This record gives sequence, structure tokens and C-alpha cells, in this order.
Amino acid sequence: MKTIFVINPKAGQEKDIDKISKEILEASQRLNADAEVYVTSCPGDAEKYVREYSRDNPSTRFIACGGDGTLGEIVNGAFGAEDVQIGVMPMGTGNDFCRNFPSKELFSQPLAQMLGKPQKCDVIKYTTELEGRIVQRYGINMFNIGFDCNVADMTNEMKTKPFVSGSMAYFLSILSILIKKKGASLLVELDGKTVHKGPLLLTSIANGSFCGGGVKSNPTAVISDGIMDVNIVKNISRLNFLSKLPFYMKGTHIKLKNVEKIISAHKCKKITVTPLSGNMRLCVDGEIFDAGKTEFEVIHNGIAFVVPEKTL
Repeated sequence: MKTIFVINPKAGQEKDIDKISKEILEASQRLNADAEVYVTSCPGDAEKYVREYSRDNPSTRFIACGGDGTLGEIVNGAFGAEDVQIGVMPMGTGNDFCRNFPSKELFSQPLAQMLGKPQKCDVIKYTTELEGRIVQRYGINMFNIGFDCNVADMTNEMKTKPFVSGSMAYFLSILSILIKKKGASLLVELDGKTVHKGPLLLTSIANGSFCGGGVKSNPTAVISDGIMDVNIVKNISRLNFLSKLPFYMKGTHIKLKNVEKIISAHKCKKITVTPLSGNMRLCVDGEIFDAGKTEFEVIHNGIAFVVPEKTL
């Protein structure tokens, strides 16, 4: 099977593409494997390239060399193609999906990617109304609405400022959004049943456990169980939220006494989220855009994901 490393040159700190390409070439020569590099030219190029290449070359392994956004493009480009496998070599700032696997360090090794074995993983199909159009796409890790989406949105803006690192940008964004206490007002329906209507701080719809560069918001999520894990954090006070935030980031909030009074956790196969006023900001695997009423449905074992293996 041919392996194509699809490199996003803008991911993370804009890594040395020539160095990465050389490492990939050396690894392929060592294994006598069929591998090549494709460097994307603009947002959306990875998705277009994978979709078009897969039409004539169904038995191909695509490795997303970038962040969760690059992986998301490849998922959308590859979904539905026969015998196509996808993987990720983390080069972004979040790199959250590969945190669901025990050997995270192997994901950065081209040799381990070529030796890796495919594992069936769920994907989440989402359909939203946007500017009079129906948009249908796929996510592989997590969807965020409300506080954590607003933080991610502002973090992207903060990172453009001089002398502000990724971690500092995230921390400053939390403080800023917390001061505004900016959440969302939503109607949330799980498997046809209304579970929330009105203001809330945030909701997360998860296939994987991590978001925001390692925040373990949905610790019980399993990427291949055919189920979505949903958190709804109620419209609690700033002080109450601050006191729970360290536990939420580590995924230990589920052990707190009476946590169900502020965070309701659910498991479902379908979810519909409707903004009660205008549109909402929706974060999909780290990428953010405006959305209207949105339906989410888990596709069990929807894609073959490459899990890297130890080098020879």
C-alpha cells in the first residue's frame, strides 16, 4: 500500500518541511516502501487532494502532517473511499486525537507510521444549516459550543500577537472569556429527547476524550464504541467554574461530589443542537465557524485509522 504524507506547511510553528521530507524519504528507503510527500498550498487543499487521488487509487494510506484541522480535512476527503487508510503525524498546536492512544510519541515517527496497522474508528457526521445552505461534513474527535469554543476562537486571535505563545494565548483567552462569561443559549436534544433548553456555559460532543491541546473534558469517551459522549455545563457562576476548571482539564471532574448539579453527562447516537438566538459558533476538531441548527450522528467504524507501531 502506498503511503502519502500530506504536509500542512502552516501547521504549528511552521516546521522545517525539507527536514521532515528527508526523514520520510529515509524511512521509506529503509523499509523499501512506496511513499511520497504532498505539501498543501492553501486551506482545503488537503481535502481536495485526498478526495481526487482516492478516486483512482483506492488502496492508499494518507498521513496528515499537521494539526487536528489537517486531519479533519483528510477525514472529509477520504470518507467513503474504499480501502483508504488515514493517520496523523502531529505538527499542530493541539494534536488532540492522537492523545487517545497510549503511544503518542510514535505518531511523530515516519517509520512507525509506515509500519502502523489500521484500526477501525468512529466518525461523527454533522449536518448544519448555514446561510440558507445545508452543509454535511464529518468530524473525528470533538465538537465544542459555548465557552471552550469561544476560548479556542480567541486563542487563534491571541496567537497572532507578538510575544504570545500558544499556552499563554490559551490562558489569556480563558481569562478574557471568563470575564465576559460568554456561553451560549441552546436547545439540546439527544436521541429525540430534549435534555436542555436555555443558557449554558458550554457543551461538548465527543468521539475522543481530549480537546484544547490536552484538556480531558470527556474522559469516558471511546473512539470505537459507536457512541457519542456529551457534556452540558450549566450556566454556573464564574467562581464555581474556576473552582472546577482544574478538574475538568484533567478529566477528574467526574469524581467530584454532586458534579451532576453543574455538569450533566450523556451518551447517545444522535444529537440535535439548535441555537435559540441567531447562529452559534461551532468548533469542529479545532476549526471554528458559524452554524445554525446542527444534527450529529455517529458512524460506527466509519474509517480506518493508522496506529503507529514501534520501529524495527
